[in-house]
Amino acid sequence: MFVRWKYLIAAAVVAPFVGLFVAWSGLIGIGASSGHWSITDWFLHYTMRSSIRTAALGKTVPPLDNPEMLPMAAAHYEQGCAMCHGSPARARPAVVFGMLPVPPELAPQVPTWTNAQLFQIVQHGVRFTGMPAWAAEHREDEVWAMVAFLRQLPGMDAARYRQLAGLAPGEPAGQADVLGCQSCHAEDRLNGRSLIPSLAGQSPDYLRDSLVAYLEGERHSGIMQTAVNGLKVEDAGRLAAYFAGLPRNGIAAADRNPRGADAAAGEQLALRGRAENQIPACSTCHEKADGNPAFPRLSGQSVPYLAQQLRLFRDGYRGGGSFSHLMTRAADNLTDKDIEDLAAYYAGREAVR
Repeated sequence: MFVRWKYLIAAAVVAPFVGLFVAWSGLIGIGASSGHWSITDWFLHYTMRSSIRTAALGKTVPPLDNPEMLPMAAAHYEQGCAMCHGSPARARPAVVFGMLPVPPELAPQVPTWTNAQLFQIVQHGVRFTGMPAWAAEHREDEVWAMVAFLRQLPGMDAARYRQLAGLAPGEPAGQADVLGCQSCHAEDRLNGRSLIPSLAGQSPDYLRDSLVAYLEGERHSGIMQTAVNGLKVEDAGRLAAYFAGLPRNGIAAADRNPRGADAAAGEQLALRGRAENQIPACSTCHEKADGNPAFPRLSGQSVPYLAQQLRLFRDGYRGGGSFSHLMTRAADNLTDKDIEDLAAYYAGREAVR
């Protein structure tokens, strides 16, 4: 009996060195062209699905029926995802089929996952594949927008996809230069319920500082960090000047307070603040004719966009230019009702120049 245990112990000691020797020898091929053994492929996919299923347990899924989730997600998908996963507007290039594993075409795959599981995949990516994690870990709002888009993808035709992604009729899909800022921020693509900000007529200083903050990783957005990829700091001033010079469309009266918030209470908070909660008046910095041009103009932005930015500031996830720390402190004690009231007040004001 002792002899048997002696051999088992010796084998346990020697086995790691044998493994290291095999690895050092180079006998194990890692070329993607050789593919996986069938059992290896099955095991990896089984492990992936099991892991995602378990990680998604208990995840609360928000409403995904807001059509305003789709445009920014579609534009991001076209720029960052379609090359590998295909789209209704273009086939995948041949080089994709040389990857290991080959990225799946998503339209037939989406129905096999729940919304919570799709969220897990988009937010965290998949290890040992080319699927990256979302570039901004805490921007769950962006990830859910992508989930909403993916849920629509299987039944989407090319015309609808091109419309959502900001591709003009006849423009070739898949060219990064086609998807400029206007694919999301063109005024005719925005309305009072949009999750995308209007840049037209904004302060050029604020726009430039925002672009630089994205470039330098100080402001976090998986969508914008992909959009500014390749942009140079010197380009930020040119883009800022262009959008600052554009006229902004007004918000329709029906869209100025779509959630029925108390805009009058928002006005009082904006003009006077609330000293007992250490909330300063927004008007101290914003909407002043002689104010700091690096502070954004809030009037005429949509309720969903304003509310989301205030929540990000309050929760400590919204970076920005050199003055963003002021807003983090100012928003620290805002309640959800305060945020909705402020958003309704500023959305109801005419955009100022």
